[in-house]
Amino acid sequence: MTTEPKPDTDQQAPQYAPEHTPRLQLAELAPEVYKAMVRLDAAARQGVDPTTLELVKIRASQLNHCAFCLDMHTKDALAAGESFERIVQLSGWEESKHFYTEKELAAIELTEAITVLTDGFVPDEVYAHAARHFDDTELAHLISAITVINAWNRFAVTTRMVPGHYTPGAHRG
Repeated sequence: MTTEPKPDTDQQAPQYAPEHTPRLQLAELAPEVYKAMVRLDAAARQGVDPTTLELVKIRASQLNHCAFCLDMHTKDALAAGESFERIVQLSGWEESKHFYTEKELAAIELTEAITVLTDGFVPDEVYAHAARHFDDTELAHLISAITVINAWNRFAVTTRMVPGHYTPGAHRG
């Protein structure tokens, strides 16, 4: 006589890897630098469409492997009404162009060129494409916003800020 194994009725939660500890608290240890970055961020985003801005911040954060900023900006984008599908497709935007406007695509392409400088200078054709969709003032602010998110990414990755605890809108200036 054989006995059947008992079904596991006590469902256990998956055992996730432990959360890492941040290396240091930049905002506490260099408060003037942090405050200056917050002001720079606020100034840079003036005149940039909020949807485009979040797409740019997410794409730069993907390229820079910044989990903290990905957590923050995907949550902010979703809270602002961005679709889950457009956020997911952003990592493969070149094959998913039909999810984005031409203006958003120009911003995403410019984000990649500015973020991945190891490939060389920002190509003239990438800059010209963005310049066709943004007036000079908008373009100046977009370039500034891309530069600022790259700086935030470097702070967060270097100090190992922990993703997963951000509340949408918590860092709005």
